[in-house]
Amino acid sequence: MRPFEILFDHGEPGEMEDAAYGSYGWLGFPPPPPEGPWIFSNFVQSLDGIASLKGKCSAGSHISQSREDHWLMELLRAHADAVILGINTLVEETALLGGRGPVYRVEDAHLRGLRQRIGRGREINVVVTGAAALDLSDYRVFDGEHVDAVVITTRRGAARLQEKKTHPQVRIIVAGETELVDLPQAVAALGQELGVRYLLCEGGPTLNGYMARAGLIDERFITISPVEFGLMVPPEQEPTEAEKQNPPRYRPTSFMAPGFTMETAPRWRWLSCRKVGDHQFNRYRRRS
Repeated sequence: MRPFEILFDHGEPGEMEDAAYGSYGWLGFPPPPPEGPWIFSNFVQSLDGIASLKGKCSAGSHISQSREDHWLMELLRAHADAVILGINTLVEETALLGGRGPVYRVEDAHLRGLRQRIGRGREINVVVTGAAALDLSDYRVFDGEHVDAVVITTRRGAARLQEKKTHPQVRIIVAGETELVDLPQAVAALGQELGVRYLLCEGGPTLNGYMARAGLIDERFITISPVEFGLMVPPEQEPTEAEKQNPPRYRPTSFMAPGFTMETAPRWRWLSCRKVGDHQFNRYRRRS
């Protein structure tokens, strides 16, 4: 892996000096607020802000094409008590990878050791779904082999899951009544019921957008890849089997939800910047 060049860093020092940080340098976080966890998101995007190409190259790795970006993702997972993602991300990545899909965990042995040394417990994957019209058996993440799994859904969604009576080891948290998850209530429950103090949002763009809309994202880690793709899906791009019935016209950015006006838009402080080759690794913190 190539070394990170630190352009500037105004973040907190790490909890300890550790060789696992390598050339990245320190990484620390402020204490979480009393009402819930400190929430940070991580996305990679192209120069023109595209977070996924859709089609058969829809993963973030197709945007980044960077070993360092993957390593940074695992470094952030090592500092998080839990990783939260939307059901669409799990479904799409399962279709892309085949089999029963991914588990969102720290694979690097050095970073797993770092996670233990800074006092993080067993990893938790949190999946958000309003309808909960899914079979947990279809996805490896719910097996409990590598991580604890949590489903956040509505009261109606929880009833659907309980009807199937599978995977009793999966924790179900109810936040909302019918089809829409109450995200502030969900995040508060993660802190109160599971002791989550640091929560990493890995997407997808819809969940990230709605969490930002609710004022829940405290920090953003954004990798900018030196490539340009464009907003509209070109006609020559081959769709996946799932897309053939309803081919997407547009590619998502990292924020796919109702946005803000000029008056309500949150402002961000540029906290740190690193580079590796032509890739830029930024960190922003929301201003109060």
